[in-house]
Amino acid sequence: MKMLENDLYLRALMRQEVPRTPVWVMRQAGRYLPEYKKVRAQAGDFMTLCSTPELACEVTLQPLERFPLDAAIIFSDILTIPDAMGLGLHFVGGEGPKFSNPVTQRRDIDALPVPDPTDSLKYVLDAVSLTRKELNNRVPLIGFSGSPWTLATYMVEGGGSKDFSKVKALLFSDPTALHKLLEKNAQSIIAYLNAQIAAGAQAVMIFDTWGGVLSPQNYRDFSLAYMQQIVDGLTRHNENRD
Repeated sequence: MKMLENDLYLRALMRQEVPRTPVWVMRQAGRYLPEYKKVRAQAGDFMTLCSTPELACEVTLQPLERFPLDAAIIFSDILTIPDAMGLGLHFVGGEGPKFSNPVTQRRDIDALPVPDPTDSLKYVLDAVSLTRKELNNRVPLIGFSGSPWTLATYMVEGGGSKDFSKVKALLFSDPTALHKLLEKNAQSIIAYLNAQIAAGAQAVMIFDTWGGVLSPQNYRDFSLAYMQQIVDGLTRHNENRD
C-alpha cells in the first residue's frame, strides 16, 4: 500500500515526535470559500449536499487546494445518526437544524432503532470511500460523529437550543430514560464510526459540542462515560504509542 505523502497528523495522534503541530481547521470546507458556495447552490439544499457522495467529496477537497493543511475531514453533519433513526432532519433558514419527530417521551426512546450504517448512512460511507480515493494518499482523512450527549440534546430539544431546558428536565426527572437514549446513541455511533473506518477514514473524532452545559458530575455520568464506551468499541488498525 502506498504511504501517505503527509502523515504528520497521524503521527501526532500516535504521540510520535513531529517537527511541528499539524493543522486542520474546524469547518475548513464551508461558506468562506466561493467554490463551496457554488457547489452548495448546485445541490439546492444542505442535506442534498451532505447526502450526495460526489458533492460531499468535492467540498471536502476544496480547502486542500487553497491551503497546506495536514488532514481532510469528511463533509457531513453530526445529526446524520438521529436522521437515520427516523427523526426527520431538516434545516430551516436562519434557525439551523430541526427534527420533525423529536424525542418527547420514554416510548419514543424505546422505539428508536440502532441504524445499520451500511444501509441508512451508506451515502456517508460512499463519500468517505470516494474522498479517500481522490486524496490519493496526499493527507489522511478524518471521519466523525457527534457524541451521545450532544446528539441527545438535539433529539430531545427538537433542534438547537439556548437553554437546553427539555433535555435537562429529562435528565433530572427520568435519568433512566436519558441513559437508555445515550446507550442507543453510543451503540449507533460505534457502528457508524467503525463503518467509516472500514470505508477508508484513517482517524475518527467525536464532537461533544454541548458537553459544557453539564455540571462536572453530570458530564462524567451522562457524556464522558458514553464516549469512553465508544472509544473502547472502535476498530483499531494502528495505535502504536511508541
